[in-house]
Amino acid sequence: MELEFAGEVWFWRGPSPFHFVTVPDQHCGQLAEVAGQVSYGWGMIPVAARIGDTQWTTSLFPRDGGYVVQVKDKVRRAEGIEVGDVVTVLLIVDAR
Repeated sequence: MELEFAGEVWFWRGPSPFHFVTVPDQHCGQLAEVAGQVSYGWGMIPVAARIGDTQWTTSLFPRDGGYVVQVKDKVRRAEGIEVGDVVTVLLIVDAR
């Protein structure tokens, strides 16, 4: 399954700070359908992701009935991404 969407980068301070993009609601139903097949705990969904020319692997975190994708520091540096930027994210979920 491939999903592509645009979203704003936001920062979560928490005990371990991370940057995220929220997956739009219209894609969350599709993700919920395959979550049982691919989730490895706490509802996390492993994905391959791409922003611009940078690809990485990560997991979608369940949050507030939807999902968020972590944008790793190496991705933000490579693509010049700052908090508040709107980025286009491609996600690939292997639901075989």
